[in-house]
Amino acid sequence: MKADDTRRHRLAGMVAMLAGVGAFAFMDAGLKLLTAHYPSAQVAALRGLAALPVVFVWALYAGGIRQLIRVRWPLHIVRGVLSVFMMLTFTFALKQLSLAKAYALFFVAPLLIAVLSIFMLGERVQRVQWLAIVIGFAGVLIVLKPGGAGFGWLGTIAVLGTAVCYSLSSILVRIIGRTDSTQSMIFWMTCMLAIGATLIALPGWQPLARDHWPIILGVAITGAIGQWGITEAFKRAPAASVAPLEYSGLAWVMMIDFLVWSVWPEWTTLAGAAVIIGSGLYLLRFESRRTAQTADPAP
Repeated sequence: MKADDTRRHRLAGMVAMLAGVGAFAFMDAGLKLLTAHYPSAQVAALRGLAALPVVFVWALYAGGIRQLIRVRWPLHIVRGVLSVFMMLTFTFALKQLSLAKAYALFFVAPLLIAVLSIFMLGERVQRVQWLAIVIGFAGVLIVLKPGGAGFGWLGTIAVLGTAVCYSLSSILVRIIGRTDSTQSMIFWMTCMLAIGATLIALPGWQPLARDHWPIILGVAITGAIGQWGITEAFKRAPAASVAPLEYSGLAWVMMIDFLVWSVWPEWTTLAGAAVIIGSGLYLLRFESRRTAQTADPAP
C-alpha cells in the first residue's frame, strides 16, 4: 500500500509538472503577443500586476499574513531586483526571437546553476559534471549558429541574461527556503516585479487596448496555473522524477509558434536544444545519484 501511495504521488507530481510547464508556455505566448504592441518594460509590469492578486490570495489561504512579514528581507529584495531584470530581458527577447529559440537558449539555466553553486553554496563539481556543462554550452553555440542570417544578437544576449538572473534567483531560493515559506518567496518576488517593472515602464506607458484585456487575463490565469503546477510537482514527487519534465516546454512552444506565428524552428535550434537538454538531464541524474548515496550510505 505504501509503495502504491508513493507511485500515485509521483504520478500526480509528474502530471502537475506537465500541466504547469504547459501553462507557462501559453503565458509566454501571451507575453509575446503583447510585446508587439507595448514596450518590453510595460509587458513585464503587466505580468507582475496581473499575477499579484492571484498570488496574494493564494499566500493568505496557504499560510496567512504573518509568513509574508517575518522574512529575510535583504535576500528577498535581491531576488526581487533579479526578477525585474529577468522579466525585462525575457520580454525583450520574446520580441526578437521565436518562442522555441528563446526556450532553447534559456535551457542553459541548469548549467549555470551548477556553476554558480560552486561560488555561492560551496558545492563541489566533479570532472564529469564540468564536461557536461561544457558540452551544454557548446549546444548554445549550435542554437546561435554564429555568422548565420538572423543571428539576433540583442535577443540572444537578452535571453541569456534572463537565464543568468533565473539561475541566481534559483540559488537564492535554496538559501531563503531554509527559513522562509514558499508562499512568501513567490509573493514578494511577484510584488517586487510588479512595482519595479511598473516604475521603469511609467515614462513610456501606453494605454491598454480593450482587445488586449483577454490576453492579460490569460497571462494571469496561466501564470497562476503554472506556478501551482510546478510547486505541487516538487511537493508530491522527487525532483529527479519531475525536474526533467520542465524540458517538455519546448514541445509546447514549438506547437504554439507554428499555430500562431506559422514559424517552425531551424534544425540548428533543435540540434542545439537536444545537446543542452541532454547535458541538463545528465546533471540532474548525476545529482540525484549523489544525493541518494549521501542519504543511504552503503553499510
